Amino acid sequence: MALRALAPAGAIHAQATDRAVQVQMRNVAFHVDSTIVLGIRFARGRLLRAAAEHPAYLDDKRSFVLKLDSARIAITPAALGELLNRYTFAYPGSPLRKLVVTIDHGQIRQHGTMRGISFDLVGDLSLTPEGDLRLHPTTVKAVGIHVGGLMKLFGLNLQKLVDTRQARGVRIVGDDFLLSPTGLLPPPEVEGRVGQVEVNDSEIVQVFRPEGSHAVEPLTPPLPKARNYMFFRGGVLRFGKLTMDDTDLMIEDARPEDPFDFWLDRYNDQLVAGVSRNTRDHGLIVEMPDFSWLIRSRS
Repeated sequence: MALRALAPAGAIHAQATDRAVQVQMRNVAFHVDSTIVLGIRFARGRLLRAAAEHPAYLDDKRSFVLKLDSARIAITPAALGELLNRYTFAYPGSPLRKLVVTIDHGQIRQHGTMRGISFDLVGDLSLTPEGDLRLHPTTVKAVGIHVGGLMKLFGLNLQKLVDTRQARGVRIVGDDFLLSPTGLLPPPEVEGRVGQVEVNDSEIVQVFRPEGSHAVEPLTPPLPKARNYMFFRGGVLRFGKLTMDDTDLMIEDARPEDPFDFWLDRYNDQLVAGVSRNTRDHGLIVEMPDFSWLIRSRS
């Protein structure tokens, strides 16, 4: 395995067209965009090629699919609200707008406007057998008035009131919101099955579990005592002008006191501000600063 200059696409295709890049992450604050962040406590999975003839390319989020075998990923209610506003219901004519999500005594509270009318919904969050998140409303108010009884009186439900055909990763069945944990997210595409969901005072935690009977073995990074990192192993991985064959790339947090703040869209800025070194096995270790530190240092 060696780091080399970018090879022609045909040469890469001839070397390995379907080898996945194994990936493992620990304590990573993974940016969806500049402000929406997922708390990846641990993740083990693979980067699958979106097209068989092209290896995963970190500069192109549509070139690969992150297939999660096992993971523990948290999202704050504020981040979930922004995700719904910016991506799920961001299409023209969306009936739901200005959504704000909070947690109230273990229940999910969602405030916003439906067709211009202010509403407040409180519901229980559970998991369907298919691995979707089910938000079942227990209380619905519109402009401060309980509307559950009126909806039943006139034979209405949320499914009839809200058309979600253009929405990303959500559908409504009766009065229940069914959220796809992976379908809600913009690229890179994520696949995996949630086997457990936990709601505490400050966040929603999704636990991904293997779909088969056996979990993939954990990877052993070159710095096994590292607290916050991303480790890529095997297959072919492209980044910038370089291609790594039989990938052996570890990205370590330069300041491990808190989770590693990483944004794929700006990884090159973090790379330039970091320090790189080769291993005896011709692997590469990159010590990167947090993205938040990078912003503060430039202000």
